[in-house]
Amino acid sequence: MTHADSAQLGIGMIGYAFMGMAHSQGWRNAKSFFDPKLEPRLVALSGRDRAKAEDTARRFDWQHVETDWHALIARDDVDLVDICTPGDTHAEIAIAALAAGKHVLCEKPLANSVAEAERMAEAAERARADGVQTMVGFTYRRVPALALARRLVRSGRIGRLRHVRAQYLQDWLTDPGAPYSWRLDAQRAGSGALGDIGAHVIDLTQFLTDEYITGVSATMDTFVDERPLPEGEGTGRVTVDDAAVFLGRFSGGAMATFEATRYATGRKNAIRIELNGTEGSLAFDFEDMNTLWFFDSSTSTETQGFTRILATEPTHPYLGAWWPPGHLLGYEHGFSHQAVDLLTAIADGTAAEPTFAEGLRVQRVIAAVQASAAADSRWVPVGDTESTDSTGNAHTTSEVA
Repeated sequence: MTHADSAQLGIGMIGYAFMGMAHSQGWRNAKSFFDPKLEPRLVALSGRDRAKAEDTARRFDWQHVETDWHALIARDDVDLVDICTPGDTHAEIAIAALAAGKHVLCEKPLANSVAEAERMAEAAERARADGVQTMVGFTYRRVPALALARRLVRSGRIGRLRHVRAQYLQDWLTDPGAPYSWRLDAQRAGSGALGDIGAHVIDLTQFLTDEYITGVSATMDTFVDERPLPEGEGTGRVTVDDAAVFLGRFSGGAMATFEATRYATGRKNAIRIELNGTEGSLAFDFEDMNTLWFFDSSTSTETQGFTRILATEPTHPYLGAWWPPGHLLGYEHGFSHQAVDLLTAIADGTAAEPTFAEGLRVQRVIAAVQASAAADSRWVPVGDTESTDSTGNAHTTSEVA
């Protein structure tokens, strides 16, 4: 099927900042480099600041601008709603969009609490019966080297999993004079480093291993309690974690260590994953994102060692649509792969992944980490925690499905 005879899918996006621009680039390149069965049409962009929304719309060729997300959802020419807003708005927007029969792509983490995520997952399940698709924006799943790692794990190349090590390290808050932002407000962000970046490695490790985190023992800290407001007058109180560290256990018995911090001086966007199995190991660092390291214990001891795989071959996941071997991909390409996968799932009527149910599973791990840290690192089973939503009401979560 060529672009000329592809059916079109109208995209409406809510949010225009960092993630809005990344998603815009993803939708645009999805139809430029791939031949999706549904061609995305960038119909409308919504944002409260019309001038900023119009600027993003102009640069990425969105056809219309709305200042009210309700109006965007109500448009007949919008078939899919892409949510790129802070976490406190995800549940309301997603549930409204699903009720209107729209497909939904929602940025991670799925919500700010388990209770919100449960409502979203339930709405997604109801909508799925009518052919409506949902996906959570865990884009690092679509890094070719990581998709290749999953393929190797699934084919048994590392044997039975023994150890999982996962870190997400950034340093953009190491300066105590760095300005306050919504990401430091628990009411808007839900959590700090844990939900913002820790959610990614929680999802990635479960994705790579095909196993689930069953329990955690955690500690969290906030290093700077107040930060200057960006307007230049006064300070804002930091109500989220700056760093989270926890032990975990996977459903197959493997031991795990996790670290998420925005205070790792010198680390800009280091997503480090290592899997150790009975037959081999895999290692990855996003700051060298085109490379996967693989150790195969079945080879001769004389030549054993980690093999550097440059994941740029046409046979590697997603690479057939891009450049010749050795011509590297970057951060933005994961958003194109995400768009293509979602368009394909909608066209074929297959479940888009990660589903809202998978997003809920990550939310339950986040809740367990928070509960453990609040209880002096007590071991907390995932799914056997009490979460608190933004109104302060307690909810007891059910076991992971």
